[in-house]
Amino acid sequence: MRVLVTGGAGFIGSHLADALLARGDDVIVVDDLSAGRVARLDPQLTLHKVSITDAGALTAVVRASRPDLICHLAAQIDVRASVDFPAADAQVNVVGTVNVLEAARSVGARVLFASSGGALYGRDAPIPSREDVLPLPESPYGIAKYCAEQYIGLYNRLHGTSHSVLRLANVYGPRQDPAGDAGVITIFCASALAGGTPTIYGDGAQTRDYVHVGDTVNAFLAAADRGRPGTWNIGTGVEVSVLDLVAIIGDIGGRPLTPRFAHTRPGELLRSAVAVDRPASELGWRALTPLADGVRGVYHWIEAGAPDRAAC
Repeated sequence: MRVLVTGGAGFIGSHLADALLARGDDVIVVDDLSAGRVARLDPQLTLHKVSITDAGALTAVVRASRPDLICHLAAQIDVRASVDFPAADAQVNVVGTVNVLEAARSVGARVLFASSGGALYGRDAPIPSREDVLPLPESPYGIAKYCAEQYIGLYNRLHGTSHSVLRLANVYGPRQDPAGDAGVITIFCASALAGGTPTIYGDGAQTRDYVHVGDTVNAFLAAADRGRPGTWNIGTGVEVSVLDLVAIIGDIGGRPLTPRFAHTRPGELLRSAVAVDRPASELGWRALTPLADGVRGVYHWIEAGAPDRAAC
């Protein structure tokens, strides 16, 4: 296939671009480089420095490259930023997605959309949360992702398209920015290696579902090959607390970590994990990376200097 990856110079997007390239697909990357980095990309990839909020420029790239599939990962991903600046979040995550859908429609491309499994379901959802649970997001980020999903469903009904949604749990792995605002595993590993003290917002009992980037990429490939519309959770189905993560990283580093505690941040859930039986039955996909192994890989990646071209 010819595949265009929005956000392809980002953490997940660059791994996905590598995997698509490795299996023989023709890959084009669109990224405004606000968070992505050119150094993450294979040199043979074509990069277009374009924002998904620029409908004209995005459509021009799509019409020139004529992809069969658009993997849409470009997004504003910081929950706290969405709380502080909800209009800016919606501009990227809602309007930007509509721009992608319109550009795709102009060439008949399918869209595979990276949504959120962690921020979508809300505080009252059963754990693990299934895809048929009514989402009640607790943040503008979650609302924007759900709104984007509704547009995807609308386009499938209105225009007969076959777009799909992957609701990603908390993805972690090499290439996730240790100095960023998202990615607690990477941030805590970097803190431990620097001899610092990790900060926990809340009491540390809050849980998340952590899925390795290599498993996440395999889910995209499986959904890309399926060819029919669907919505799938991509996670492990297992709740892991922040205190559990601290203990795992302490074991890997060979010294216990003593965190400091701060106030809970607005818009963040206390519990989150996604049910994964649907992708298992419909895509033949399951997460295979044990958490301790995946965290160890992140720890050693940072220890090695956090190279941009690190493998999954």
